[in-house]
Amino acid sequence: MKINIKSKIFVGSLLLVLTGGVFTSCDDFLDKEPMSNASPETTLTDANQLAYYTNNLYADILPSHSNQWSYGIFGNDNDTDNQTGVSAHDRYTSDRWKVAHSESDNWKFEMIYRCNYFFSLVLPRFGEDLSGSANTIGGNLSDVKHYIGEMYFLRACEYFKRYQMFGDFPIITEPLADNSEVLKEASKRSPRNEVARFILSDLDNAITLMSGSSMSKTRINKDAALLLKSRVALYEGTWLKYFKGTAFVPNGTDWPGAKKDYNSGYQFPSGSIDEEINFFLDQAMDASKQVAEEYKGKLTENTGVLQQSDTDAANPYFDMFAQEDLSGVSEVLLWRQYGRGLSTHNVNSAAGRGNYRIGVTRGFVNNFLMADGSPVYTHGSYTDGDGYYKGDKTIADVRSNRDSRLIIFLKEPEQKNILFELDNTEGTEAVLVEPYPDITNGDGERGYATGYALRKGGSFNKKYYANGGGYTAAICYRATEALLNYMEASYERKGSLDGTAREYWTIIRQRSHVSTNIDNTISKTVMSNEAANDWGAYSAGNLIDPTLYNIRRERRCELLAEGLRYMDICRWRSMDQLMSTPYHIEGFHLWNTPMENWYNNLIADGSENANVSSKEKSEYLRPYERYSAQAGYTGMTWKMAHYLQPIMVKQFQLTATSGTDVSSSTIYQNPYWPIVADQAAEK
Repeated sequence: MKINIKSKIFVGSLLLVLTGGVFTSCDDFLDKEPMSNASPETTLTDANQLAYYTNNLYADILPSHSNQWSYGIFGNDNDTDNQTGVSAHDRYTSDRWKVAHSESDNWKFEMIYRCNYFFSLVLPRFGEDLSGSANTIGGNLSDVKHYIGEMYFLRACEYFKRYQMFGDFPIITEPLADNSEVLKEASKRSPRNEVARFILSDLDNAITLMSGSSMSKTRINKDAALLLKSRVALYEGTWLKYFKGTAFVPNGTDWPGAKKDYNSGYQFPSGSIDEEINFFLDQAMDASKQVAEEYKGKLTENTGVLQQSDTDAANPYFDMFAQEDLSGVSEVLLWRQYGRGLSTHNVNSAAGRGNYRIGVTRGFVNNFLMADGSPVYTHGSYTDGDGYYKGDKTIADVRSNRDSRLIIFLKEPEQKNILFELDNTEGTEAVLVEPYPDITNGDGERGYATGYALRKGGSFNKKYYANGGGYTAAICYRATEALLNYMEASYERKGSLDGTAREYWTIIRQRSHVSTNIDNTISKTVMSNEAANDWGAYSAGNLIDPTLYNIRRERRCELLAEGLRYMDICRWRSMDQLMSTPYHIEGFHLWNTPMENWYNNLIADGSENANVSSKEKSEYLRPYERYSAQAGYTGMTWKMAHYLQPIMVKQFQLTATSGTDVSSSTIYQNPYWPIVADQAAEK
């Protein structure tokens, strides 16, 4: 008997993927060829086949240079208060982000389907209880368990992506029959905390199944699963806490799920939302501590110095983000390998220039502590400083006496970008010496958006700088996040710093060459000053306490450009204040400083020909404010609806139970978004 999943596919929806798998067309109905013509008796019957199947999902689901890094930096940190291009993202405007009618990446289930297809064949042969007692799959039993564990991880990872986008989401665990009524029923959205619990369950299965094997860290493993579990649990615990009582959590005011019979009268599994918050924070603490205890003594050394000669000692911490082989780096839990001429990227080329016109913000630079652990504003004004802090009139001054993470990753003119293989003819994109930041260049590949640019991810070896030919490794997960997750989860849970959190914080500070006198930092923290630089100073429109803030600051600085910032500021509910007070993104101190003299072609007349913002607006470069037609010209704003994405209109049409009446759909729209194409959020 052949597997036959040929079906009519509803493109862009749950109905589309649960019936068909791989697709590219945008037509409403398509006859698709079977996903596989192999006999079920010979498909996924041995460990090698299981490995091959999971391998094919790695690139599409796991973080990599292609789907996580954008223009040489981690993409999710772009369009936040950390890093920016030259125009505000639509989500920071009042009317540019609109509901789509159909969109290929909206409400997508393709990868979930592929995971479920795997389980539908493998689990009956292995044993639904995961004990392996009924195993008939060939090969080493430990390998079989590991590959099944990998698939649980991959499904959890994909679900985490979708749940961050939409919150409440359908929980689908098997391939479904090609029956519209069955598929409409399966489209019903489960409350977000139930989805988070489902993700944790998949990760628990992954942890159990992979615990008995030891493989290269280019493969998913138990420790990576524990880290992801801590991330998911911390995400949901803090989301429930800061959105409590709103339409963004079950049973909150105007929660749209209550309008559907299947979610009306919802009861939290823990009994109440407060107990649900505690459940997730406890899960985050437990999972993160397991990883942290294993790796707290194995973190990569940071010399605190940027290497500038081929005879100088290398900085292992810098090189961790810019080397070809990470197999000997204990801190890295999971990484993706690239190969010259086989699988390549442009990360080095971007980091060697202006990050393809995505720059670090002034607020982020100001946020880094001084080496003595004090906030910058305790040392005079941001502009002039007091001698220890040297002010911000040059990039060299900004970097002096600061947290070493800023020192080694923030580029400065006349630094050497390339130290090795200077005669390599393939490295055509290499810029040997860092130039003055080219802020007037309108070319998206060569310009500098804010004047501040990062070298994180850029190698000192010219061989990685062929156009599109870089092959340094990509970090997917690293252990330091576990220390940070525990610090935050434990403080959110207990309201105080326990001894373990202090220990982890001290370890991170020591490596960063920042004073370990944490209490001194907290005592000198003035939240009104921090609010000017960091959206994370807020939750639900209110300033948080200095201890929690400094935990968030540590996370912000350690995970610089690693793609977690937008996730964090959403779960902290850190954009409410933008609704009443628009935020102006700024870069380096351009006007009335020596840096102004770096340029002889500045045009700041407010016309479309302007290449910089005017000094009347600010002495600091404002990338969104060169001319009035730019998004964000009057400041970045926010709507509550923007914490979640809208579901496309087509999905409501496909799941309607009464003709094309979208109000009869089995699903519901996210808070304050209409079910009308090309319309902005209501509030």
